Amino acid sequence: MARLKVVVTGPFNSGKTQYIKTLSEIDVITTERKITAADLALIKEETTVAMDFGKVTRRDDKIYLFGTPGQEHFQIMWEVLTENMLGFIVIVDSTDKSRFKDAKKIIKFFLDILEEPFVVGANKQDLPNALSVDELRKELDLPEDALIMPLVAKDKESAEKVLDLLVENI
Repeated sequence: MARLKVVVTGPFNSGKTQYIKTLSEIDVITTERKITAADLALIKEETTVAMDFGKVTRRDDKIYLFGTPGQEHFQIMWEVLTENMLGFIVIVDSTDKSRFKDAKKIIKFFLDILEEPFVVGANKQDLPNALSVDELRKELDLPEDALIMPLVAKDKESAEKVLDLLVENI
């Protein structure tokens, strides 16, 4: 039985906390706080300020999911959470082009620290204006061999497929 640490990261409001809540076998530990920035408070009421934590068992592996804050001013937590990670998942809201620049920065940040396997989850595929996987790959300037999958973070089967792809590549 292996114990795997996987970091779930991505821009603000991409669906990281929801993704972990969908998969976790335990009550997710969150550090969500009320948003004080007026522009972001229009989007949602709370945001992760340190991390989310969940646990899932896949086959014989125990997988510990650590979710990062999405806002750049919490970047210190990105670095803290990378310690001992074996791979990471980048959740991207495929309906919100305004966050793609942030997604690119986050991918670069993580790859600069450790070149671990990663998968991009093209989230919110259940919405009519979601970009396809190929369109998102182009927007994020990802190479053809980058692992990117369609995702609906609130759908367990969809969330499991993204996690399984990462685990297969660890």
